[in-house]
Amino acid sequence: QVQLMESGGGLVQAGGSLRLSCAASESIFSIYVMGWYRQAPGKQRELVATITNGGSTNYGDSVKGRFTISRDIAAKKVYLQMQSLQSEDTGVYYCYAKRSPLLSDSWGQGTQVTVSS
Repeated sequence: QVQLMESGGGLVQAGGSLRLSCAASESIFSIYVMGWYRQAPGKQRELVATITNGGSTNYGDSVKGRFTISRDIAAKKVYLQMQSLQSEDTGVYYCYAKRSPLLSDSWGQGTQVTVSS
């Protein structure tokens, strides 16, 4: 499995911005898909954004137009730029990777994002 480590979480006021980073333990060039999920207290984990090895992106409906996922292959990192943050964006954000459709998922430990209104 890919080892993943998130950073960049914190406390921010509503309307503010944060950038999350996910560092991988190996090259991300050929990893099938990477992305971000989040989990709010008392809720199920939900999709935030994904990016494929071809560069295609997908976003959860609640973050479209506000969040942007990107990657730096040389740095072995995936980023999540979050803008216009709302209290509903509060939660633990997890980095995710899947080497191929046939292999199991890899998850980071998570980073807390708290948006105060």
